[in-house]
Amino acid sequence: MTTQPPYLAIAAELRRRVQVGELGPGDMLPSTRAITREWGVAMATATKALAVLRQEGLVRAEPGVGTVVVPAARGARGEGGAAAPLTRGEIVAAALELADAEGLYALTMRRVATRLGVSTMALYRHVPGKPELIRLMTDAACGEVPLGPVPAHWRTGLEQGARWLRDVYARHPWLAHAMASYTRPVATPNAVAYTEWVLRTMRGTPLTPSQKLHTHLVIFAYVQGLSMADDLEEQARQDSGISDSEWMEQNEPRFDAIQSGGAYPELAVVTSGDGFGLDLRTLFEFGLGRTLDGIAALIDETSA
Repeated sequence: MTTQPPYLAIAAELRRRVQVGELGPGDMLPSTRAITREWGVAMATATKALAVLRQEGLVRAEPGVGTVVVPAARGARGEGGAAAPLTRGEIVAAALELADAEGLYALTMRRVATRLGVSTMALYRHVPGKPELIRLMTDAACGEVPLGPVPAHWRTGLEQGARWLRDVYARHPWLAHAMASYTRPVATPNAVAYTEWVLRTMRGTPLTPSQKLHTHLVIFAYVQGLSMADDLEEQARQDSGISDSEWMEQNEPRFDAIQSGGAYPELAVVTSGDGFGLDLRTLFEFGLGRTLDGIAALIDETSA
């Protein structure tokens, strides 16, 4: 007898909960993190399980909320009776759901239309094409969580802004790639509002306008770079089916063989011992702190 893949078994159980009414329209499904705890599976398996239900039209992603059960009326579009008119907001939500689950490379107008149960041409009556759709998705992602009041001290503000951006990228890993260009920034109200907020944190400093803009872009580039690494790591986990620790364990003999000749003594020193481990969260905290230290030195020099 063929054993069912774990992600399909999880999807079947969640589907059952929806069908018997344990989860009703608008109710949240367990998050990927909750699924990993309940079933003891990897994050990639949990993501695939939810993706199956989204492809079936049983659930959808609500920005800033999570994966929720689709009301029956929404799932019935095009299946007889008067269907609710398609809206731009629904298109953007479906596109966010697809990109969050499978990455920006999987986003096409046809795939979004399939999720919504409409023709591809129906989308073009609301969105002229994929570039504009990504712009709308970016604006929606940046508008999910407000930044709040601007702190009184510049360092607190820059740190808060960096963490806010890091959280946005954590919710939507594809966004780091979508906003990768500095010379051609994405023109959306919420993205521009973030830039304005960061610049306001430096109003009381002696920095010149050019220095303020460069400070903003340096921090933006730093957060974006690590967030793109996060996305690449997650893609590698999904493609290989193994965790980072498992990958290191498999490749450790190769690294040991390279270093065994003694040609890389400094590397051997910093990587020796049981306490060594590269964690992107730790790296983020270290790099952000050192970047802010450098800006503090610049402000002191300018004041002097």
